[in-house]
Amino acid sequence: MRVFLPLVILAFTLAACGQREGAPAGSSDARTAGKPAAGNAKAPPVLLLAPEDLRTVSASTLATGPVITGSLQPERRADLRAEVSSVVLQVLKHNGDAVQRGELLVRLDDTALRDALNSAQESLRAAEQALAQAERQVQRLRTLQAQGMSSMQALEDAEVRRNQATSEAVAAKARLANARQQIVRTEVRAPFDGVVSERRASPGDTALVGRELLKVIDPRSLRFEGFVAADRLHELKVGQPVSFRVNGYPDVEFAGRVSRLDAAANAATRQVEVIVAFADAAAAPRVAGLFAEGRIETGSAQALMLAEGAVVRSADGGTVVWRLDGQRIVRTPVSLGERDARTGLLPVLAGLSEGQRVLRNPGSALVDGQPVELRAAETPNGAGPAAAAAAPATGTTR
Repeated sequence: MRVFLPLVILAFTLAACGQREGAPAGSSDARTAGKPAAGNAKAPPVLLLAPEDLRTVSASTLATGPVITGSLQPERRADLRAEVSSVVLQVLKHNGDAVQRGELLVRLDDTALRDALNSAQESLRAAEQALAQAERQVQRLRTLQAQGMSSMQALEDAEVRRNQATSEAVAAKARLANARQQIVRTEVRAPFDGVVSERRASPGDTALVGRELLKVIDPRSLRFEGFVAADRLHELKVGQPVSFRVNGYPDVEFAGRVSRLDAAANAATRQVEVIVAFADAAAAPRVAGLFAEGRIETGSAQALMLAEGAVVRSADGGTVVWRLDGQRIVRTPVSLGERDARTGLLPVLAGLSEGQRVLRNPGSALVDGQPVELRAAETPNGAGPAAAAAAPATGTTR
């Protein structure tokens, strides 16, 4: 009995030890068997980037000064209006047609005016004949009066009649000149070399005095007519440089100078008109009415600039960019200033430093810390990846 009890205790001890050694497959760890390890969570996919997908943050000159908005308008422009009431017979030019000074543009019906011209010519002929007869009468009476065969009163009466005939002849000449001028006014001609910008009449229309028929502009005299807020007027003066962009020319930045400031502000908008002359008139657009926007450079400063496409605006009103940090991208909040109307770029006030690279056009499925893989730029001559990788990065990033 004394020998059997120690054997039973030894058997139970060995069984317990064997159960603890098999614990990894036993029911005691069944609660954790179905859970994946922390290191086995699904990682975000690797983002493939080309050099053109990145933009290097660099410093550039930021112009400071009031914003100017307006349009391109010609300095030389003429609204050709009817000077006589008549019917339009011909309109020889259309919108966009080039014209030369003195060229016929519109012809009006002159039938009634030519009748008036013929009447004025006959009146002048009759007046001249009456004047000639009155002059001969004066000469005869003057001879007779010298011989004592006529009274002084008769001579004076003849001189009065001659003076009246002279006045009537002068009036007839004026009526004839006016009739001829009316005939000339039935032909509307170009006042200078330019282009027809608006055609407002067609054959058959009745043109009353003062009705606009055509508008002619000189596209070589275009200038920027813009408006500036009146509270910035103290910063402006004639001769200041202006940088601006024109709608229709997205990749061209035009330069000019303030040539004139209006003496009165607009009563409704409280803005002051500013006339800007192109620095290079030959490079100016040739289309009037295009919208333009820019900035009058009253000062300048160096600032980090960022394109609008690289900025992501969050729902809470914040702005972030996706910055390349080694082999991953990092969501980086930034503070931005007012957009530069001259270049369209945004100045970076905080959050980035010069030389850092950001995604040019980030998508919406990016993950903070997502790994990236940079691909070599393809060379135009078809060189292999090794040759492309040897090219400097600054040559392909912007």
